[in-house]
Amino acid sequence: MSPTKQQEAESSSDHDPQVVVTPAEATHSKRQNRGLWRDLTAYWILGLCNNYGYVVMLSAAHDIIKQFNPTDETEEATGRGCHLVSTGAILLADVLPSLFVKMLMPFFPFWVNFRISIAVAFSAAGFLLVGFANAEWMALLGVIITSASSGIGETTFLAYSSRYNKNVISTWSSGTGGAGVIGSLSYATLRDLDVSPRDTMLIMLIFPAIEAFAFWLLLRRPQVDILPVTTVESTEVLIRDDKPLVGFKEKFFYIKHLLKYMLPLCLVYFFEYFINQGLFELVYFEDIFLSKESQYRWLNVDYQIGVFISRSSVNIFQLNRIWLMSVFQFINVVYFLTEVIWWYTPSIWIVFAIVLWEGLLGGGAYVNTFYRMSKEITPDRQQFAMAMVVQSDSYGIALAGFLAIPVHNAICGLPAAVRNVAW
Repeated sequence: MSPTKQQEAESSSDHDPQVVVTPAEATHSKRQNRGLWRDLTAYWILGLCNNYGYVVMLSAAHDIIKQFNPTDETEEATGRGCHLVSTGAILLADVLPSLFVKMLMPFFPFWVNFRISIAVAFSAAGFLLVGFANAEWMALLGVIITSASSGIGETTFLAYSSRYNKNVISTWSSGTGGAGVIGSLSYATLRDLDVSPRDTMLIMLIFPAIEAFAFWLLLRRPQVDILPVTTVESTEVLIRDDKPLVGFKEKFFYIKHLLKYMLPLCLVYFFEYFINQGLFELVYFEDIFLSKESQYRWLNVDYQIGVFISRSSVNIFQLNRIWLMSVFQFINVVYFLTEVIWWYTPSIWIVFAIVLWEGLLGGGAYVNTFYRMSKEITPDRQQFAMAMVVQSDSYGIALAGFLAIPVHNAICGLPAAVRNVAW
């Protein structure tokens, strides 16, 4: 390079505060870009397998309750066709263990191989327990173990993503969205084909095996000796956040900087799961091509399609104002709450459209939150930040489960409404 061109390059670099790159980082970047497809593919599969069991348990919630509660006096008295044990009970069993795990994981040693071994083993055990359950407590234990597996995996994989190209966040999110579609669709399809619950769960044991393959064989090991390329929004962010967090106290006080990510995500999921686990079961259209049980299953499939589309869209469309999604999700709550009381919607296809919109909002809030963090927080703090913020959706889901049970039971006690107009 001539002296003039070298001076121009140095001058250009001096006036570009957006990217800070050392020679070692540049070498690492070239290494990482070769075979990047393996990391991106592995993270998509890991997102799929990690959330698959969680989604299946929620899709099976109505069947699990019906299996151990075949009759209900309230169902006969009011004609609403619902059980006093709501699907919110399954939601709590599916989210509280995951939330507990997510709260503890950021403060434990990051033994990644040990954590993933536990997650894979718990996932397989959960399917077996639910499949072979001969009592309600056994089925709930299977749901609890599956939830713990999902929590361990999510905190570990998101924290581990700080050692890879930031685009693994988008493929992870897409994979978790894919878990929603594939999980709910596979369960609904197998059950509509009259495959028994036990055989359905045994078929699904393939997913823990695929998760193990993706992590230990497909995903490349990160180069821990060289830091990844640091790209941040401004030099001010880099100066403020470049020091690693050390010790419990420093990590604890750093949480206040993460509230701008946590609160909107928590609200979106609170509204979303209040609908899904408290109100979905009460949406019922008589004399149509789907039975009551099938309506519940296929509404879940529809919701998960919306989640998958939005979680896969971050490289095309980004939205930083997550709080807007929480406002729209609250409007959905108002609609469903009034619908299940008065049954005024004339067609199930309108409900399918609104449920798809609900899924788009939930998935969009998730992926945009973590993608924004991958750009705004430096790698030294990303591992802890990701592991903390991933808890926020679980807080919202847990609160939704607690609220869904009394609201669901109160609506079950009302006389059945009459749907006067139906197309």
